[in-house]
Amino acid sequence: VQLQASGGGLVQAGGSMRLSCVISGNIGSIHAMGWYRQTPGKQRDLVATITNGGTKNHADSVKGRFTISRDSYANTMYLQMNSLKPEDTGVYYCNAVRTVVRAGITYNYPTWGQGTLVTVSS
Repeated sequence: VQLQASGGGLVQAGGSMRLSCVISGNIGSIHAMGWYRQTPGKQRDLVATITNGGTKNHADSVKGRFTISRDSYANTMYLQMNSLKPEDTGVYYCNAVRTVVRAGITYNYPTWGQGTLVTVSS
């Protein structure tokens, strides 16, 4: 599985931006995907996830402002970000988790795309 993220840039506080993540490779084995955010000196934090079944989860800090979605036909995942705040600034990474079952044991393999920088100015 390969992931290619895009859509980052500079935006003013209160503005909107949409990130995209194109997925290629062994797509059928993907169980869930997500977006994570990282700022300098800090760990990579979960922003939102979506499962193959369409179940979505958003971090409390972005609920009501960000929406994760997936277009299976285009093999693309999106993160629509509205009402952006300076604290949303960071490098956003897309993630996909492949699930493989061997001898009755389930193995999860995460894959990361390259990050895309989002800068929200005050």
